[in-house]
Amino acid sequence: MATSERLIKIYQNIKILLEFNNFNITDYKDISYGIQFSVSFSNWSGIIRIYQNKNGVIRNDYSQLKNGEYASKVRAIIEQKEIPIDIENSTLGLRLPIIGTDESGKGDYFGPLVSAGVYVDENTALLLEFEGVRDSKKLSDNKIEELAKKIVEICKGNYSVIEISPEKYNDLYEKFIKEKKNLNTLLAWGHAKTIEELLLKVECNTAIADQFADERFIQSKLQEKGKKLKLVQMPKAEQNIAVAAASILARARFLEKLRKLSDDYKIDLPKGVSQSVIDNARKFVKTYGEDDLKKVAKLHFRTTKEVLKN
Repeated sequence: MATSERLIKIYQNIKILLEFNNFNITDYKDISYGIQFSVSFSNWSGIIRIYQNKNGVIRNDYSQLKNGEYASKVRAIIEQKEIPIDIENSTLGLRLPIIGTDESGKGDYFGPLVSAGVYVDENTALLLEFEGVRDSKKLSDNKIEELAKKIVEICKGNYSVIEISPEKYNDLYEKFIKEKKNLNTLLAWGHAKTIEELLLKVECNTAIADQFADERFIQSKLQEKGKKLKLVQMPKAEQNIAVAAASILARARFLEKLRKLSDDYKIDLPKGVSQSVIDNARKFVKTYGEDDLKKVAKLHFRTTKEVLKN
């Protein structure tokens, strides 16, 4: 009887998760109504069996795992998430590998504009799903910073983060306005730069980004390697695991730099745009002067008029 593709997929997913947690996994072998494989760590080892009955119901058999700390950890790793994880759903049906890009800070008066890109293949997609990676807008700041560390660990250097300080941002924005360009030009440059940096490290044929403007904005900024990519721009692209990971890395860097600016100037610089932002910006101007506001804030925001009016 041929081994079910579902059983093989479950085995492959379990193998990825356990190996990421430093367990050793053997190849599977066929048994009656299923497959089995060995799992080990240091001097400990055991056997896991996966069965599929005539009705197609699949179950994991842990009876051949020796009791103890490692057996409990193996079960916890496997059972924390359903196996297999629906990678196709988390990639919006796009083929892996893929590069996802996103930015953070666009809607925040204080702080930099940060773009990030992440390269994801089938193995890293599974691990990112397992860790709970999703759109950063649905996560707390603490969770974002926790997951950013996981993403860095999982992706092993196959990511890029581009930061534009508030002062540089203001200079570029003023330049673009004189050239009759707009903010989309700056956003496109950030996305293209992260893609180009990643293509120096990996081979990839597809990239995906959230749709903030005509896709030609990004394509026009791509260099020789990037122009060979299939670039997909779509609304709510953060549903894609690669874009979600990029959104987390971008937001984590934004939060880090916003904290540093607050510490450097010894004034709390809040996120977003609110009355608290206006009040603290006025405090900043009173302490450091109007000219220095460009070092911490995006001056083209209407907030600046509120801050500076008498």
